[in-house]
Amino acid sequence: MSRHLKALIGPSILNADLSCLYEESQKLLDNGADYLHLDVMDGQFVPNLTFGHPVVKCLRNKIKNAFFETHMMVSSPEQWIVPMANAGVNQYTFHIEPVRNVEDVCRKIKENGMKVGVAIKPGTSVQIVEKYISISDMVLIMTVEPGFGGQKFMVDQMEKVKYLREHYPLLDIEVDGGVGPSTISCCADAGANMIVSGTAVIGAQDQASTIKLLRETVQQAIEKKHLTY
Repeated sequence: MSRHLKALIGPSILNADLSCLYEESQKLLDNGADYLHLDVMDGQFVPNLTFGHPVVKCLRNKIKNAFFETHMMVSSPEQWIVPMANAGVNQYTFHIEPVRNVEDVCRKIKENGMKVGVAIKPGTSVQIVEKYISISDMVLIMTVEPGFGGQKFMVDQMEKVKYLREHYPLLDIEVDGGVGPSTISCCADAGANMIVSGTAVIGAQDQASTIKLLRETVQQAIEKKHLTY
């Protein structure tokens, strides 16, 4: 949780050309990305398989200073805490749905020097994740069913974002799924300040102007709400 709420744009590299992962990631950073959102899927928690800590470590060896958030769409998030910390991950965001002891996972993430993100799928109540805000750094509200890129944005999930923003004015709230220029106002007005955008940014003719549009829309909404001190 930051004392000043800030608009942050973290492109998802899932829809990029993964054979050129370093080049694609560096291009996003050069075009103004605040952080990189790395989607890790195990083929169990979600019906898709992406990449793991060896790929993240290779990327970190090439990109020394960027903020890496791994979005762990996996059935055993505790299993990958140490490997991802060793790979140079800054924030470890995991889904609470398959986890028995969320507090334990949060503690282990922090012990390994990473920030903690807690994520929920569209079918999970916001009250369930609310219990863990005090021991986490960020809450991720999924705006599609996790597992595949390019899905349609679920506007009804904004009620969760609104609830969190009303009750936790300085909480970092991230949205992920179907977010782009056509849906960013909806996210910004609800109170999201960390924006994951995949297809809309990766496939944009002008990545820099798309990232700038997303950031400015969110920043204006933050200022309008007087959420910064």
